[in-house]
Amino acid sequence: MQYRVTLIPGDGTGPELADAAVRVIEATGVKFDWDVQEAGADVIEKYGTPIPDKVLDSIRRNGVALKGPITTPIGTGFRSVNVALRQELDLYACVRPCKTYPGVRSPYSNIDLVIIRENSEDLYAGVEFDSGSPEADQIVAMGKGKIREGSAISIKPISYFASERIVRFAFEYALAYGRRKVTAVAKANIMKFTDGLFYRAARDVAREYEGRVAYEEKLVDNMCMQLVQVPEIYDVLVMPNLYGDILSDLCAGLVGGLGVAPGANIGDGIAVFEPSHGSAPKYKGMDKVNPTALILSGVMMLRHLGEVKAADALERAVAEVIREGKDVTYDMLPDRDTSGGVGTRKMADAIIRKLRL
Repeated sequence: MQYRVTLIPGDGTGPELADAAVRVIEATGVKFDWDVQEAGADVIEKYGTPIPDKVLDSIRRNGVALKGPITTPIGTGFRSVNVALRQELDLYACVRPCKTYPGVRSPYSNIDLVIIRENSEDLYAGVEFDSGSPEADQIVAMGKGKIREGSAISIKPISYFASERIVRFAFEYALAYGRRKVTAVAKANIMKFTDGLFYRAARDVAREYEGRVAYEEKLVDNMCMQLVQVPEIYDVLVMPNLYGDILSDLCAGLVGGLGVAPGANIGDGIAVFEPSHGSAPKYKGMDKVNPTALILSGVMMLRHLGEVKAADALERAVAEVIREGKDVTYDMLPDRDTSGGVGTRKMADAIIRKLRL
């Protein structure tokens, strides 16, 4: 079987990372027909936008995409490509696995957890009013002295629909991947209506999975402490947008950094797999950056496609290269010496040599 998959190389170091990832993924023997699409800062002059409509059409048509990192132009008025993809395609679930691999620089071991972040609402909905605007002044007045004059205002919408949907996604993910527990994370002791609603929806969903997947709740501040002290006891964490953004980076730090942090944004019938890190334009063309996060995103994609044997073999190969520590990029060295390590291509080559299907 051959899979038709949208491939977005991205910009900055994205194309060289995408080239490495494609070579490694194809080395598993799974057949792909790559539908290559341009997006990012490099195509603005050509298309007038960093995300042409044909990119969205390709993802809708194919249902699966592998995406390299993309730069959001600063001070140009163009919106984030990543945010645009999530909104336009209703990719409501951000999935960020965080797993320790022996050989990675980290004081922790035996971490294997997954952050599942609601993507569509919360403070990231973008409902904001500037200081002195009529809308902000009206809300200040409604606050009856609780909001200072001249405040800028952000609105935090949390709906039952989106909360129920993301928590159900987390439980289904747990069942699909043999996970034992889902932890809902919020701050309902302070935000009693918004985060309280999130917990209420989570409890309603959890009742349907009793006896199959355990459920618990943690306040987000306590969760941060728990993740630093005992991250190994957690499994699947589900939370609203802002908390998910913060905790996914915290967890990436626990397991070695964004260079080993894969990710996916998933909706109904559509999944976009991408690394958690940015495009690192200062290293463009230098064959220097770590391809692990995009390759592990490819592992997630293979599992999503049902190619579990290939996914497991590829993850084992990545883990073996990291454990040996000989053919890794500079950021994975003990002293993080930028003059050391191997290049992007050579690390990918080493992973290919380790593949045993």
